[in-house]
Amino acid sequence: MNPILIVDDEVEMRIAMSETLKHCGYPVETSHNAIDALNKFKKNDYAMVVTDMTMPKRSGLELLKDIKAIKAEVPVLMVTAYATIETAIEAMKHGAFEYIQKPFKSDVFTFKVDRALNMSKEEKAAPATRNGASEPKSAPAAGDESRELITADQGMQQLLGVAENVARSKATILIQSESGTGKELLAKFIHQCSEREDGPFVAVNCAALPDTLLESELFGHRKGAFTGAIQDHKGRFEQAHGGSILLDEISEMALPLQAKLLRVLQEYEVDRIGGKEPIPVDVRVIATTNRDLFQFVEEGRFREDLYYRLNVIPLKLPPLRDRKGDIPLLSDYFVKRHAKRNNRKPIAISAEAMEVLCHYNWRGNVRELENVMERALLLCDNKEILPHHLMMGHVTADTAFQGDKSASKGKKKDGAAGKDGAAGNTQTGTAASGANGSGLAITVGMSMKEAEKKLIYETLRETKGNRTQAAKVLSISIRTLRNKLNEYASDGDIPDFELRD
Repeated sequence: MNPILIVDDEVEMRIAMSETLKHCGYPVETSHNAIDALNKFKKNDYAMVVTDMTMPKRSGLELLKDIKAIKAEVPVLMVTAYATIETAIEAMKHGAFEYIQKPFKSDVFTFKVDRALNMSKEEKAAPATRNGASEPKSAPAAGDESRELITADQGMQQLLGVAENVARSKATILIQSESGTGKELLAKFIHQCSEREDGPFVAVNCAALPDTLLESELFGHRKGAFTGAIQDHKGRFEQAHGGSILLDEISEMALPLQAKLLRVLQEYEVDRIGGKEPIPVDVRVIATTNRDLFQFVEEGRFREDLYYRLNVIPLKLPPLRDRKGDIPLLSDYFVKRHAKRNNRKPIAISAEAMEVLCHYNWRGNVRELENVMERALLLCDNKEILPHHLMMGHVTADTAFQGDKSASKGKKKDGAAGKDGAAGNTQTGTAASGANGSGLAITVGMSMKEAEKKLIYETLRETKGNRTQAAKVLSISIRTLRNKLNEYASDGDIPDFELRD
């Protein structure tokens, strides 16, 4: 293969990166500055370039731009000791494959290099979808958009490294993480890194179907097994033969069905409902949950033997609040993604809006961030995204559109938008107004739980108790809203208005 070009003005760092890659079997060439590196790049073919961001005379960012102008398909990995929001966004915007911060572990470094080279090989067979990234290894299902795990976080990169290593085995994997962190994306990543990547990837939401239907959906049935069974039906395990099956929200599976699943995991054969002979299946099982599954075991809600059968390889995706360095990268990615989907041009995110994004708690994690960025893109009217376009729970649609006018004045009068264009001063003020000025009264020092409850109740008042409509306004699922209301009711807090669907 062509060599990898390493560019760094620090001799020790150059040697360390070079020796690490040589130890992995990669041919390597080095350069001590961007000017020398560019001359070498013009004369030779390189598989990829690894460059320091901060160097004398000419920066790594400038080198990145030069490389992309000459040969855009060559992946470039940026290395820096000065990780800032601005440099991360700038590097990714100009086509950097990924971004890694010094000091870093050798396994994280080699993982990034491996991934860049593998994706570069795929790009030769398929066009790139954006700068620095390509389509996932398996084609997306009909009507589905391919999506990626976007990260520059070292902890996430280490997790992906572990996931890639275990992907080559047949061991069952249990992913326990909060909602919205990307559990299904991680499951697809594992499938794509395995020897089963050419086989099917079948996902089943265990909470979406009643127990009787879920059994038939998972294991299949024979014609005449029950009323309505007019023909033989292959279950999801049979459909996933030779590939992987994702059991999403495994904690919601009923105990009797858990016993049947345990037998499948032990024997790797399924019994169709009404069938006479077991059917062998060759599948890799990945289970996900946003619950503490071991606590479910202790409460008698989940079989202990099934828990240990599933938990061979435990993985946990960190919540977005613990990887805030990824917020700029993800925000930029989602803006571009939804701009393309909505036939709009990509919009810049203002520094003020980015500051709001980076200081927000993100209880809904990456899914919530994507919703916010799609909404902001649609509200900004093809202009720069400002804080009031984000509508982070306390800003209504009316104030969002009015903010364009008040923001340009840079004044704050009688609680109107200030220089950031937001309604009121949410950073330093003592309260935020609710919808239509109804007085949400979220005050500094109030707990997140209490503020969340006030927001939910105020939204329900505005929708006249309509839970479905309120859930849409809040960008949460109706199930999440019902769970929240049940939680408040168990605390003795009942709303003073009638609820309806």
